[in-house]
Amino acid sequence: MTTGLKLPGAPGRSLRLGQLRTLAVLFAGYAACYYCRADLSVATPLLADELGRRGLTHGAALEALGAISSFGVAAYALGKFVLTGLADFWGGRRNFLLGLGGAAVFTFLFALSGALPIFTLAWIGNRLTQAGGWAGLIKVSSRWFDYTSHGAVIGILSISYLVGDALARQQMGMLIGHGYGWRALFVFAGLVVTATFIASLLWLRESRTDEGHAPATANPLNLFAATQTPPAGVRELLRPLLRSGAFLLVCVLSFTCTVIRETFNSWLPQYLHDQSGFDMGRAASLSAIFPAAGAVSVLSVGWLSDRLGLHGRALIMVTGLAVATAALLVMSGVQAGASHALFAVVSIAAVAFFLLGPYSYLGGAFALDFGGKQASAASSGIIDGIGYLGGILAGRAAAGVAADWGWGALFLALAVFCAVAAICAGALCVLNFRAARNRHV
Repeated sequence: MTTGLKLPGAPGRSLRLGQLRTLAVLFAGYAACYYCRADLSVATPLLADELGRRGLTHGAALEALGAISSFGVAAYALGKFVLTGLADFWGGRRNFLLGLGGAAVFTFLFALSGALPIFTLAWIGNRLTQAGGWAGLIKVSSRWFDYTSHGAVIGILSISYLVGDALARQQMGMLIGHGYGWRALFVFAGLVVTATFIASLLWLRESRTDEGHAPATANPLNLFAATQTPPAGVRELLRPLLRSGAFLLVCVLSFTCTVIRETFNSWLPQYLHDQSGFDMGRAASLSAIFPAAGAVSVLSVGWLSDRLGLHGRALIMVTGLAVATAALLVMSGVQAGASHALFAVVSIAAVAFFLLGPYSYLGGAFALDFGGKQASAASSGIIDGIGYLGGILAGRAAAGVAADWGWGALFLALAVFCAVAAICAGALCVLNFRAARNRHV
């Protein structure tokens, strides 16, 4: 990692150690948040069975759980617009701690409840408070790392949620296999995130200047490059972002890609259980292939984008999303039955590898590219918030399509979203080349 300039008397080793500590705390904390998201997905077959014992049909139970998921995504989107920009004014550390603390409190509430209204309230509170966490992580990163390492650094931090998701699904699958019920999954997730909240409270610092080092260097093409002073208010914070055609294209990319990602995150255990006949524990464990393949992709494209320079991220997105579209089309034709299970799992891994790496740029490296140090949190919040407005479709709407027309129809619809995203990524390439030429970078 590049360390930038150092103040007199501030050794390079000290800065590197501070960066590594910051990276480790942010990674662990955000990975833990995904224990408090994967729990609902993993528990869905168990909760559907319990709702079935209360008189709901299988389809009605899935739609009820899908509605809870959609309300949660809507709350998360709202939080992205309302909470994330606060990090640009009061600091990223507070936002990060809010996300971890809220996830713990509301996950325990979910575990203690037993009725759909309380399930819904707890899930909304969980997702709403978590909404500020990623923007806090981005803000802290902008204060600790130079822009020349943003691709690799945000790539590493982006796999935190993939690693957390994969570990959570594996470990929760093991708990189910040993006979534990859905409540145990939520208590387990709450304990994990509580531990990382304490660690972040003790060891996370807002900026490298707090430890005597020179400020980090921002991307010279960021929309706030002409000034080094923080925006005076919300209008000054938002105006440059909302007037940028490239920024608006990234928002469209976030919308379309989040629909796909959230659908896979929410319904993979149920899909593998229904389509391939796996038992609930095995389906939960196998669903970890999606975040695991995505983690490999994120690390690969993060490193590659720094080597390709200012235009690398957009070029990688075009290629990855085009291949992901083809993989989704193939997946829409996978037949039901155990004999096709291996093909289904391989298709899932392919979609993850070509989608999640490019996706990780949107609310991470792209947000830093647009917002610099002054508006990185607001940039990340808007990009992610618009994305999660699309993610609402991954709940009840996705459940309705799967219940009425089958899983193949759902994956065909996702292929259409992915194709639109690939076209937008191509347009972003063109705008990036023009911007660089006009600024002679």
